[in-house]
Amino acid sequence: MLRTRAQSGDFLKGLAFLSPWLIGFCVFLLLPIGLSLYYSLCDYSLLQPPIFRGLSNYRQLVHDRLFWQVLKNSLLYAAMALPAGLVVSLALALLLNQKVPGQSVFRTIIFIPSLVPTIAAAALWLWLLNQKSGLINLLLGMIGIPGPGWLTSPRWVLPALALMSLWSVGNTVIIYLAGLQDVPRELYEAAELDGANAWRKFRHVTLPMISPVIFFNLVIAIIGVLQVFDAPYLMTAGGPNHASYFFTYYLYDCGFTYLKMGYASAMAWIQLLIVLVLTGLAFLSSRWWVFYQGK
Repeated sequence: MLRTRAQSGDFLKGLAFLSPWLIGFCVFLLLPIGLSLYYSLCDYSLLQPPIFRGLSNYRQLVHDRLFWQVLKNSLLYAAMALPAGLVVSLALALLLNQKVPGQSVFRTIIFIPSLVPTIAAAALWLWLLNQKSGLINLLLGMIGIPGPGWLTSPRWVLPALALMSLWSVGNTVIIYLAGLQDVPRELYEAAELDGANAWRKFRHVTLPMISPVIFFNLVIAIIGVLQVFDAPYLMTAGGPNHASYFFTYYLYDCGFTYLKMGYASAMAWIQLLIVLVLTGLAFLSSRWWVFYQGK
């Protein structure tokens, strides 16, 4: 159907209003994505023009031991930090959802750590996790448990960083709280009439009703946990013995320390592929455990 002159004018006006966003999207997102894909196929040092090499960067990644080491570190960290963050934030949200005096104060206390700058948080945790004078080891010593070298032992550095990640679950707690307050009260009342105890109400009412919120937090956590960079960069410099050398950290070093931007771009696309696969699996599994009201 042919457009009328008025419709064409409205369309052009709409494009004019959208143009700042469209230009920004193309220049600051679409163009860098396209260039990174091209650079991943090139030998590019940032100082010289890129030289097309085909899939050589990807073939080199397959034989790069350090690449497999950082991938292993990242996946192990994700396996610890991701479920711990989801469970702890849900538990805190359940506690903060109770009607107790000072409820708003407790909510503020839980949320504030997520606002603390990363450098300040790293300085605090460097003291907390110090093997000799750290608060955590002092508390363990009071009950007769010798504290490990959290940041100096290859065995304990990943659990230590996973523990530190719980510091900033405030944003996730707020999202859970919004979901909990959206659960209809009549469902709890019906469950009580059927004789359900607290656990059964949580299992059969709360969890199904907030499952979309859990799913949202899971997807966001998958994307975030595989891109961790600031904590190991500031606290361990990837040590000891590359035990906390993560994927994004190695990518950064390849691109800006070793000036191997083509190699770093190839790593970035591998990282994107891993994130897409894991989030895809989460979406596929959601049909069995995510419940949407009205369906």
